[in-house]
Amino acid sequence: MDIFLVIVAALFMLLGIIGSMLPILPGPLTSWIGLLIFHLTDAVPMNWTFLGITLAIAILVWLLDYIIPALGTKKFGGSKAGMVGTTIGLLVAIFFPIFGVFGIIVWPFIGAYVGELLNKSNSDRALKAAFGSFLGFLTSTFIKFVVAVIYLGLFIVKFWDYKSVLF
Repeated sequence: MDIFLVIVAALFMLLGIIGSMLPILPGPLTSWIGLLIFHLTDAVPMNWTFLGITLAIAILVWLLDYIIPALGTKKFGGSKAGMVGTTIGLLVAIFFPIFGVFGIIVWPFIGAYVGELLNKSNSDRALKAAFGSFLGFLTSTFIKFVVAVIYLGLFIVKFWDYKSVLF
């Protein structure tokens, strides 16, 4: 049973990293669920302090994920249409990887720009607002990704410490 839980926990860890780039899935919270599942094994002792601190961080990052893009958009004079355009651009980048790895950067910016133009902004203002929305999106995504990778690192360290008990 422990091996099954470790595999499920590892899948949640990887899903958390993927989720840090997708607006649909809360990356750090998903990674935290992986940590929780890992601590549910008989081999790894339950550490409530560790789980509580990592949960608090995951919730804080989840909340910041909603605040940071809005602040970036507001700071550069953007609208909600620019934020929606950024999200649509990200989905286009994921499902239609035309620009390869750079698509994750190019499409959200294009989406924010088009969203601002559709919101009746002039071209200069739309470009500035798109940049703000895009900058907020990148900042938020980077923070989520870093936290999810740190959680994966914590998982690997704990797995290594208890590998002899698990196998």
